[in-house]
Amino acid sequence: MAQVELKMPKMGESVHEATIIRWLKQEGDVVNADETVLEIATDKVDSEVPSTAAGVLVKRLFNEGDVVQVGQAIALISNDTEAAAKAPSPVQAAVTPPPIQATAPSTTQQPIAPAAQVQPLTVSKNGRFYSPLVRTIAATESVSQTELDNIPGTGAEGRVTKKDILAYISQRGSGSTAPIQAPAPSVLPAATPSRPAVSVGGDVEIVEMDRMRKLIAEHMVMSKHTSPHVTSYVEADVTNLVMWRDKVKGAFEKREGEKITYTPVFIEAIARAIKDFPMINVSVDGTRILVKKSINIGMATALPSGNLIVPVIRAADQLNLVGLTKSVNDLARRARENKLQPDEIQGGTFTLTNVGSFGNVMGTPIINQPQVAIMAVGAIRKKPAVIETPQGDAIAIRHMMFLSMSYDHRVVDGSLGGSFIRRVADYLEQFDPNRSI
Repeated sequence: MAQVELKMPKMGESVHEATIIRWLKQEGDVVNADETVLEIATDKVDSEVPSTAAGVLVKRLFNEGDVVQVGQAIALISNDTEAAAKAPSPVQAAVTPPPIQATAPSTTQQPIAPAAQVQPLTVSKNGRFYSPLVRTIAATESVSQTELDNIPGTGAEGRVTKKDILAYISQRGSGSTAPIQAPAPSVLPAATPSRPAVSVGGDVEIVEMDRMRKLIAEHMVMSKHTSPHVTSYVEADVTNLVMWRDKVKGAFEKREGEKITYTPVFIEAIARAIKDFPMINVSVDGTRILVKKSINIGMATALPSGNLIVPVIRAADQLNLVGLTKSVNDLARRARENKLQPDEIQGGTFTLTNVGSFGNVMGTPIINQPQVAIMAVGAIRKKPAVIETPQGDAIAIRHMMFLSMSYDHRVVDGSLGGSFIRRVADYLEQFDPNRSI
């Protein structure tokens, strides 16, 4: 009988794995083409995986809670309807993927570690990142954490790849003690100190992180481990912008049915500045700089749960202020309702976060990998400031705000980073108070 592999779909250029949340079909169930088989979750968005063929679900290759690589088969579907009678019962559905074999045969048989020993964390105590696939191979082949930490990696940022660990297992099985060739020191990640021990007393409440918080924590640690962060600050006089918004917000809401906030104006200024400084709109791939032609601005959005999500406004430079306002409001609303699609949080080339919405005047944001810069805008506050007039300098009450930008010092130097944030501030300060919308 013909069988079709249902594979983990690709959900964005920076998404390499997803977690199976819930199986909606049991082994032996009949499925139709495009019918939802299971629910999955990436680091920010939950989504459904439809069947790519009509037939019978004959085998589920992973369990709920398993992390699966993009492109890996997660289920087998047969177009032979008679397979339903032969399919295993739901009780037998707890199928674990077969152990991955090394490329070279081992002269000594290695004991197989039980599934419970697979380490769920992808970052070791020394801060080194390991993919779930590498962790699974290590557990299956009884590779200890110490051995894993000492395997030289040839992947990005010195990470251990599948090829690296299989080569190590092959050498270990043959009794060879020759070291594996390590990558150049310039691409090896710096060692980080071990996490401090935490004592738990009787007056401490232990709260387990939810799935999204765990993934956010891992992403933040990975970003600091990957990019040397530098932050620059600029103070901007946005009095003209504040006066303009106060003047048009009532008429705009009546005409468009949308509230206009400062966020679309900030995004517009950032998009204009990126056109002036295109090397801020890049990613790093080893020793290569990938210059992005599209300007896709992500906006960090706080969720009711307290977690954070970053929906992306694509081709932000091609939208006028009305289009940006509608996009900002729509994405923010659907983010809070957990209705974003996977592709709506992928492909960002620069990120904006508004710490002023929490009453903060400035912040030092962490770069949203694989981008190289993120800007934070602080609260707008009235302050006395020196202004230049034809009659001379004077002190007046102005609406002032701080902008801060963290950037990856591997590819963005102080000159570029400082000039870029200054240009954004210039566009905001030069905002036309008589602009029509």
